[in-house]
Parts: sequence; structure tokens; C-alpha cells
Amino acid sequence: MERQDVMNASPQPGRAANILGQPFTLPNGSVIRNRLAKSAMSETLGTLHDNRPTPALETLYGRWAEGGVGLCISGNVMIDRRALGEIGNIAVENERDLDALRRWAAAGTRNGTQLWMQLNHPGKQAPKGLNRENVSPSAIPFRPDMARFFPVPRALAEAEIEDIVRRFGRAAEVARKAGFSGVQIHGAHGYLVSQFLSPHHNQRGDGWGGSAEKRRRFVLAVLGEIRRRVGRDFPVGIKLNSADFQRGGFTEEESLDSIRALAAAGIDLVEISGGTYEAPAMTGAGAAKASTRLREAYFIEFGEKVRREVAVPLMLTGGFRSLAGMAAAVESGAVDLVGLARLLAVEPDAPARLLRGEEPLQAIRPITTGIKPVDRMALMEVAWYTRQLHRIGAGGQPRPGESALYAFASGILQNGWSTFKRNRALA
Repeated sequence: MERQDVMNASPQPGRAANILGQPFTLPNGSVIRNRLAKSAMSETLGTLHDNRPTPALETLYGRWAEGGVGLCISGNVMIDRRALGEIGNIAVENERDLDALRRWAAAGTRNGTQLWMQLNHPGKQAPKGLNRENVSPSAIPFRPDMARFFPVPRALAEAEIEDIVRRFGRAAEVARKAGFSGVQIHGAHGYLVSQFLSPHHNQRGDGWGGSAEKRRRFVLAVLGEIRRRVGRDFPVGIKLNSADFQRGGFTEEESLDSIRALAAAGIDLVEISGGTYEAPAMTGAGAAKASTRLREAYFIEFGEKVRREVAVPLMLTGGFRSLAGMAAAVESGAVDLVGLARLLAVEPDAPARLLRGEEPLQAIRPITTGIKPVDRMALMEVAWYTRQLHRIGAGGQPRPGESALYAFASGILQNGWSTFKRNRALA
């Protein structure tokens, strides 16, 4: 279906529900029971001092599994406790927490749901005071207005890069043993994999940088190590930026070349997103032209471009609002899975409604405080929704009407105290 047809397509509710209810088979034979996927959101439901999974994850992911979603991707699980992105991250370095991970996986795979663990390393994208130091492919600071929040990173040595690659593989191996259905590499939104791909963040002159092909070496090494440890029958996906939306950053052409390389290397699913903390397009801030926003999916034009050139399963996340918009994107052939995130933080049972041919009850709105530096970085687009996840994890209900300013003030107090307690415990 041509793009203009996609824009004008409006499947009737019953047909739209049937489209979204179709199962999807990955190249390795794994079946996702419908076309609705929960994209990763930061839960920060790990223990404060030692980054272990908590029972709240079982409650939260059990709720989503029972809510009808076909594929559920966890929030970022860090592969190194020394490199966290946020207070409360879970870190998987070995089998220390295998029993807790098994309980989490069992809850999240109820009702035929696939639960994938998203694996991540923040690189330079971790706030001051959280880690003893931040690392990155190159020692490139954040832009001046953000430098007060993020320290200048230290450039990684080659032996450290190789260790990080092994850590990704080890964490994936543990995820499989714990009963997760698959894993996803977080290669988007400015974290370490994304930093290696970006000519702005990666200015190395060795075998890990200096050309687009060398910048891709890290992500391909990570995929290769994961595949070596988990085998071909275990799904491995990646979340990848369509572009960084940043001067001198990762472009659509480089992203398309990366997807070609990943497809050739045997990736099972590519989730398309975009942006970084410095240019948060994934929240809708400048992510697309008005015509694309009208079609709801922020990055669908890039998805159409990928579909024309690469035979790889695609998931698209960002901007979906209506039953008709989701179904039209799938029916067009531009994407295979519809990624939902913020909607499921305020309406965890929305997939069941969509699969009955009903519209979501909640409308996603911009979360702004009126404080320009905070709103420019779209900080509350993470923090506000994280608060909703905590409520669900505690067995309660989300609060869609909560004030962003109140949530910001409460979060500052909580995070400051949590950082102080964690650093004191690690001293």
C-alpha cells in the first residue's frame, strides 16, 4: 500500500481488531500471538544498593501479560553494576539472581505472552553521582546546557570494549536460563551501542571507529556473542534509532546500512525509534513532520524505506494513538508489530480493548512542568511514567491526571535521597 493510502486508510473496528490479532512468526520460528508489543520503559524497580529484581516486577509484568499484549519487552537491564543509567536499575552479570529472574519471567509470560529482556549499557548517558565514572567510545562531553548533569566520559580501552561485549552475551545466557522468551539489544536513544554507531560520539581511530563500517563493529560483536551463547532458536532483537536527530550524529542512511548488516548477521526483530537525551525525538519532540504525526507513527516513513530494501521483521514505536492507526500501519506492510509504551503505563489493559475493536480509554498527552531545561530534555516523559509503573507494581492503579510539576518535585527529592543512600552504601 502506498504512503498516501496508508494516511487515508481507516479500517473499521472489527477488521482493525482482526488485523492486530493476527499472530506473527519470527524467522527462527518463534510465534508472537498478536501484533501488539510493549516497548521498553524504565521501571527502576530493582533494589537500591545491589540492583536485584523485586517482586514488584512480577506484579507489573503479570498485569501486562494478562492485559493482552503479544510481546512484552522489559525496561533496560544493565549488564554491569558499575555502569547504571538510573537509580533502581536491575543488573545481570551472572546467575546471582536466577530465582528472582525466573519468578519475573514466569509472571511476564502468562497468557501466552512473550517476554524479552532488554540488555543495555548507558555509556556516557548516566547522571553525575550515579557511577564512579562514565565511559564512552570517545571522551565527548554533552552539550553545554546538559554538561552540568552528565560528566565528561572516559574513552574505553579496547580490552574494556571486549569485556562489555562478553557481558552482553553472559546476560543473554542468564535471561534464557531464567525463562525469558528472548532478548533485545538497546541500540537506540543515545546509550552505549548508539554511541558507538554515532560519528558524533565515536571519534576513535582504531578498529572500533573512524568509518561507518568500523562503528558498526561493536553492535555486530554484541549480536555475535549473544548468538554464540543462546543459539539460533532464541529470539534476539534490537532497538535502533532511525536517526539521532543531532548534528553530526547517526543518520538514516547509516541506520539503513546497520539494519542491512544486522539482518545479514541473523537479527530476529528490529524495533525502530529515534533520538537521544540531547534530541529526544522518541517522545515526539521534533520527531516528524506534521503529516507523519497525523498518521500517528513518528518513524513510519523510515520503516517504509527499510521495508523496501531489507527483509527483516520490523516493530515501530512512537506516536500510535488509535485502533485504526495501528491497524493501518500493519495492514500497509510497513511494520509487523505496533510498539506501545506510555499508553500501557496508564492503561495496562489497553491491548485487550484494542483486540476487542475498542479504542483506548486514555489519551497520551505531553508531560511538561513549565521548567524549560527540564521540558527541553523531556525528562518527565520518563520520570512521570515511571511513577505510574511503580504504582502498578505495588498492586495499585496508575494516576493519569497526576501533575507533572508535582511528580518532578517528588522525583527530585526521592532520587536525591536514593543516590545519597546508594553512594554511602558503596563507599
